[in-house]
Amino acid sequence: MYEKTFPNKRFKHTLDFLQKHITTSETIFDLGVPNPFSKIMQENGYNVKNTSGEDLDNDQTALQIEKYSVFTAFEIFEHLLNPYTVLQNIKCDKLLISIPLRLWFSSAYKSKTDMWDRHYHEFEDWQLDWLLEKTGWKVISREKFTHPVKKIGFRPLLRFFTPRYYIVYAEKII
Repeated sequence: MYEKTFPNKRFKHTLDFLQKHITTSETIFDLGVPNPFSKIMQENGYNVKNTSGEDLDNDQTALQIEKYSVFTAFEIFEHLLNPYTVLQNIKCDKLLISIPLRLWFSSAYKSKTDMWDRHYHEFEDWQLDWLLEKTGWKVISREKFTHPVKKIGFRPLLRFFTPRYYIVYAEKII
């Protein structure tokens, strides 16, 4: 079933994790413009609001004025220069964040055609946990998962065994 309705394993895993921790009665503020995964959340009964494309390193106004009970950021934090300030400005008590993990056998991602599509941070799991702790969040649940690619080679083989993504559910403690 999932293979026909999900573009990839990452979306299936992320939705399963979301459904384990968040009910559809809660309003989600999803960092980033509307995207394929925010559409999947809506198709699965979630009320989702997104940011409007503002530069989140400089402007967290939307985090302050929107009404929401859950904050999500799926593969967004690695693009930010300043995720610390974003985490400080969240106005709810629950969050879900997923990030691509730093891989020893692959350099940080940088698009050749889009100057905004690049990773400033590629975290290790402990770095995201520490960032959350420093900004007043307690990680309640965490998972790592792989994302194999259908290619032949040494790196695709390593991606089959090496966790590529890290997802956490955390609650505000301050």
